[in-house]
Amino acid sequence: MTAKIAYADVEVGTELPAQTFPVTRATLVQYAGASGDFNPIHWNERFAKEVGLPDVIAHGMFTMAEAIRVVTDWAGDPGAVVEYGVRFTRPVVVPDDDKGAVIEVSGKVAAKLDDNTVRVDLTATSAGQKVLGASRAVVRLA
Repeated sequence: MTAKIAYADVEVGTELPAQTFPVTRATLVQYAGASGDFNPIHWNERFAKEVGLPDVIAHGMFTMAEAIRVVTDWAGDPGAVVEYGVRFTRPVVVPDDDKGAVIEVSGKVAAKLDDNTVRVDLTATSAGQKVLGASRAVVRLA
């Protein structure tokens, strides 16, 4: 696969389609099984509160993975992402109810670089709080 977005068609300031990602306790259990990360802060409310958290929290790497989906969906090719990094600023708190939490992600082309690449800056929030900082991806476009 190759990116479906052409470098020539993108300008600094181009906004990527924003997305929302629901997160429930069931989602966390599925992610724990897939990743092998069974830290009890991600599934045991009592333990999470004993260590000072407000409730069970989503895995940081899960949050990071959900955020980059905005870029990969836009580019049309996960392999187009050549660099990606974030700083974890706040946890995604996942209550034990029918709704869970929501991660809201938006992105914008912040710079056009060499070799048909662009830097995309992402904003990821949950419950009105920024959950990822310095969230940036370098993407090779067609």
